[in-house]
Order: sequence, then structure tokens, then C-alpha cells
Amino acid sequence: MLPPIVEGAVVMEKGTIWVGASGWVYPHWVGPFYPAKRSESDYLAFYTRHFPTVEINRSFYRLPERRHCEAWARLAPPGFRFAVKASRYLTHMKKLKDPQESLQRLVTAAEGLGEHLGPFLFQLPPHWRANLDRLADLVALLRYPAAFEFRDASWFAPETLSRLLKVLEQAPVPCTVVIAVGGSLPTPPDLPLSGSFGYYRFHQGSEGIGFSDEELMTWAERLRKDRRREAYVYFNNDPKGYAVRDATRLRELLGPLAVRPFVPASVADGRRA
Repeated sequence: MLPPIVEGAVVMEKGTIWVGASGWVYPHWVGPFYPAKRSESDYLAFYTRHFPTVEINRSFYRLPERRHCEAWARLAPPGFRFAVKASRYLTHMKKLKDPQESLQRLVTAAEGLGEHLGPFLFQLPPHWRANLDRLADLVALLRYPAAFEFRDASWFAPETLSRLLKVLEQAPVPCTVVIAVGGSLPTPPDLPLSGSFGYYRFHQGSEGIGFSDEELMTWAERLRKDRRREAYVYFNNDPKGYAVRDATRLRELLGPLAVRPFVPASVADGRRA
């Protein structure tokens, strides 16, 4: 089941959309987002007052210890959610083979987030052809909602896709296929929506790293039509602060469907509301 809603958080309703960025420790966000004199240790507290969710991206490169996750949770306001990207050791090096030990280490660390823990993201490697047996072995072990980003076209072949969706439907927890926008392998536009929640990752716009207003308006309309219980949307186009710019604009376009920050930005900035 999805994480419980804690006191003070927004009441979740069908169609609720969480919008944020993939990661928060980016020195090149100083100026476009972070104030010049903020130390890196202050970035997360500042970020959480401007967005209601973040995708932990560093866990892909190096799995954090549980104490790190506990420290991040202490900096987050009630209701804030962290999505957790699985380690590349599990997804790219082992390619999901014998996942029990690697998955347990990931979950043990992430549970340090407590009530702030959101879904897990499993981004599978490019050029790794579909292996439904390994996927099924991993899915059977899941204890938290999970999203899967498939980056080889073989996963989307019609005969494979139907079996893939069945594997996810039979999971012990809600699972979904990531809608990837831009990047090396965008998700096929006709992919059927899966699972009880949506997960979208925005890698880059059609004409550059950033997304045009027209593109964001198109995606806002598509998100409005996503009638699953809720959706998570993360911008991975971090250069020059495009991720926070585009996430902020998409949230504006979504209006009341988007979850708002749980602490007013004016409070975070030290100004009176």
C-alpha cells in the first residue's frame, strides 16, 4: 500500500499529481534556484519548501546508509514524499539477477525515510533485452509501490508488453510502467496506462534540455486525463536549473490537481508571508 498520509498533509484524492525534480544537490542550481550563500547542507531544507516531492537520484550511484535517509526525513515537512531510485548495482550490473540481497539493502536504507517514503524507481539499462523471468522474480519480492523505466525497445514489443503488464498486475504491491519523456528512449506514445498510480520522468525537451511552454501545456493536459489514483512527475533535466523551472511551470499549469508545497516558500526564504 502507499505511504499513509500524516497529520497536516493534503488529503489525497483521485487525480492528485506530485511534481518535483530528480535530485537536489546541484551546485549549478545556485542562482537559478538556490540563494548564493546557502551551503550544500541547506539545499534539501530549501527544496522541500518549494516542492512536495523529490526523486532521490544519488541512490542509483551509491546506496545511502539508513542514517542518511533518517537525516533527510528530519529535514522534510509533514506530507513530503521521497521517491527512491534503485541502485545501479541491482539494475545495471546484476540486471535483476538474484535480487533478494540487493533489494533488501535498498529497502532497509530507504525505510529510514519513515512516513516520507514514496514509490521506488527501477530504471533498467539500455540495450538489455526484455527478461520477464528476472523481472517477475524481483516483482514478487516487492513490499512498496514501484515504477519501472524500460530503456530497450524489446520490452515494448506487443507480445512482450502484454506479458510484462500481467507480471506487474500480479505484483503484491502497486506497480507501474514509467512514462519517459525525451532522452535516449522515450516511452512509446501509445503505451497503455498501467497500475493504480502514474510515474513520469522528464529527461529533456524536443529542442533542448528545457521544455517549451507549449510542450508543458500538452503534458499538463495529458496528466489531467490520467485518471489513476495519483501520479508522480519528476524532471531530470537538471543543467542550468531547467528541472526546477519546468517543474514549477507544470505545477502552475496543473492548478488544483498538483500537490502544493507543504511549507510556504516565503517561510523558507525567511520572509513574512
